[in-house]
Amino acid sequence: MPVPGDNPVLKLSPLLRGALLTLEYIETNGPIGLTPSKALKRYFVNWAAHAFAWPHYTAADLYEMNKVLNEHEFVPLMVLHDMMIATKLVRHLKGAMHITTLGRALCRKRGELWALLTNHFLCIFDHGKYTRSSNQLVGTWDIFLNVVNVEAQVMVSEERLCSVLFGGEEARFRREEYQLAADFYIHVLRPLCWVGLLDEHRTGKRIERRELYTKTPLWAAVLKLETDRVLQPPTQH
Repeated sequence: MPVPGDNPVLKLSPLLRGALLTLEYIETNGPIGLTPSKALKRYFVNWAAHAFAWPHYTAADLYEMNKVLNEHEFVPLMVLHDMMIATKLVRHLKGAMHITTLGRALCRKRGELWALLTNHFLCIFDHGKYTRSSNQLVGTWDIFLNVVNVEAQVMVSEERLCSVLFGGEEARFRREEYQLAADFYIHVLRPLCWVGLLDEHRTGKRIERRELYTKTPLWAAVLKLETDRVLQPPTQH
């Protein structure tokens, strides 16, 4: 379902926010310099880390682990860079990243820009290049979205979603089937969070960390699913 560009729910998409800020940066400051390997130069990576305020990848989070930031250490920026090239919003030319005519036009059409990025990220983009696993996740977006639609009506864990989708006890996906859970995160949950359809809530640290998910208002604004008819209103406390 299309969403008007002035709808405030679009602000819930980190991917859209990052793309807009990058395009606006080029419009204001000129092309962004590239390294010999065609990564974005550190001055922009540092700027983006602060400006994007990407959930779980804020400047504070990133500099806690790194003394300096290269593009590959800011994973959302690396993904966004690939995405913007693939969707022809920007192009590389003479050692820099330039905005295209399409990128300039979509800066003023935020709903269309979100739709372009979301369709590419969910349906076309190769998420496998960002994981060590070569496994193919079994399932379709129709199945994934309808299950998440019901389960994330209230806060739901990654293990619970894997249990419903793939069968087995929830604990198994933390102890034995952790690779399947990781693949599900990379291919389904993280993309849904980054386009703004889910919120990821983290508790604990390191091996004790758990991820819980809820739908954002953007979900209901853009998706009409078969399982909508069985949804129960969230319990109010």
